[in-house]
Amino acid sequence: MIREFVSVAALLIGIYLAFSAFLYFYQRRLIYFPVPHDAEFAAEEISIDNRGTRLHGWVLNPGRPQAVIYFGGNAEMITHRGEFFADVFRDHSVYLVNYRGYGLSEGRPTEAGLFSDALAIYDHVSENHPSIIAYGRSLGSGVAVYLAAERELDRLILLTPYDSIAEIGQRSYPMFPVRWLARDRFDSAARAGDISTPVLITAAELDRVVRLRHTLALKEAFRNAPLQYITIGGAAHNDIVDFPAYRDAVRKFVQRD
Repeated sequence: MIREFVSVAALLIGIYLAFSAFLYFYQRRLIYFPVPHDAEFAAEEISIDNRGTRLHGWVLNPGRPQAVIYFGGNAEMITHRGEFFADVFRDHSVYLVNYRGYGLSEGRPTEAGLFSDALAIYDHVSENHPSIIAYGRSLGSGVAVYLAAERELDRLILLTPYDSIAEIGQRSYPMFPVRWLARDRFDSAARAGDISTPVLITAAELDRVVRLRHTLALKEAFRNAPLQYITIGGAAHNDIVDFPAYRDAVRKFVQRD
């Protein structure tokens, strides 16, 4: 009986350790979902070199004095929102740059790589634009928050953002020490207190990807920034951009003094 108990316990421990190892070594496959190049998107193409890693993207409305840098979701074709950007940011040049490993951008996505690329994109854009808005959606909200903590911005727009990916992972796999296993943490809550830029946070009422508790935790972390927070009723994680109420909120936030 004791021998059987020990055997079962050893098996369960082995399964636990094996799954923990899986989470550690394959976690980036659970965070990043690179998308192919959109060859049909008609806009001015740009290329930005970040220490030998070539990033590819597009600029909409080139030549405007104000700019928007967009950081998309983990599996988002950023070009698929061209109509939204054309509608809401008519007076801004909008920069859509694929993450490293996405589209024609070189390299492999990691937290450190995306953060480094965000600084390189900002420095490139700031050469021609004195006013810059960072706009991050889902995964990209962590990149936008990092940029806001490191560079001067006019506005910060966060759509379905989170406190940290490590916290999301911990709640998704409560039996495992995800907080300790996470290599790419995207800890926006830890950086929010260093930001004084005006911030718009928008949550989706029916979001099942980034639960409201994670967005609200981030909201509370912005202690020093003028903050506007809204929840779009009836919206889910992927369709919130299609709601007129969301478009109106972004448009008003961008246009306010």
